[in-house]
Amino acid sequence: MIIDFHTHVYPPKAAHKAVANIGDYYGVPVRGRGTLDELLEVGKRAGIDKFVLLPAAEAAEQVRRINDYIAGLCKAHDELIGFGALHPDMPNAGEEVDRLIALGLRGIKIHGEFLRVNIDDDRMMKLYALLEGKLPVVFHMGNYRTTYSHPARLPPVLEAFPKLTVVAAHFGGWLLFDLALECLRHTSCYVDLSSASEFIGLTRMEELIALYGARRVLFGSDYPMFNPQEELATFGKLRLSDGDRELILCQNALRLLSGNEAPGGSGKP
Repeated sequence: MIIDFHTHVYPPKAAHKAVANIGDYYGVPVRGRGTLDELLEVGKRAGIDKFVLLPAAEAAEQVRRINDYIAGLCKAHDELIGFGALHPDMPNAGEEVDRLIALGLRGIKIHGEFLRVNIDDDRMMKLYALLEGKLPVVFHMGNYRTTYSHPARLPPVLEAFPKLTVVAAHFGGWLLFDLALECLRHTSCYVDLSSASEFIGLTRMEELIALYGARRVLFGSDYPMFNPQEELATFGKLRLSDGDRELILCQNALRLLSGNEAPGGSGKP
């Protein structure tokens, strides 16, 4: 089994605008159209079995609508594993956590830049308290223009909530890869390798996997920013053992999603 742990899709009528806005924001050419049909088509060609959908809310009033949309997609497609969105300014966040669990969503995505809130802000800490022991959290990490998701902001979160399962996307800090390693190497979080190969190359990816440990690394394409088929082909060029390759492509994700979160544990199918 191959699990792509980092993907995004948008409603068909909004996808073109959403993709254009993301490309403009990051200054990176976007490879995909941001539609579910394209993601599933490319994934089938690549041999990817499951996709984790990671939505992000920019406003509190968007949260319920986003969570309903992702849950509906997952109900209709067995290939999908949905995470939900939250916002620090939404009322009754605890009720929404319970509701999205009832909808079958399996975690939460936090994007500090979109929220325009530091990930270690007191308002965010209240959300993590609701999630600890219930749902894993994927954090967008890193930016060269803002510090909302700076790698140094994650260790205080991990220290305050030791039972919170955390994935630090983009090797812990997009375009801040080495700084992220300094901040996160000796913590308990997972990292994913999305949006990394183009910026650091294969050799540094191999080094980072070795330094973090393969049991802490998840494969992710960051579709539509990048093409899952191309990202999987790039991953195939890494000089890894068969055991490490299986951990990164599948077993770590299964372990995390099963609730047996510790990176040193064994996964459940």
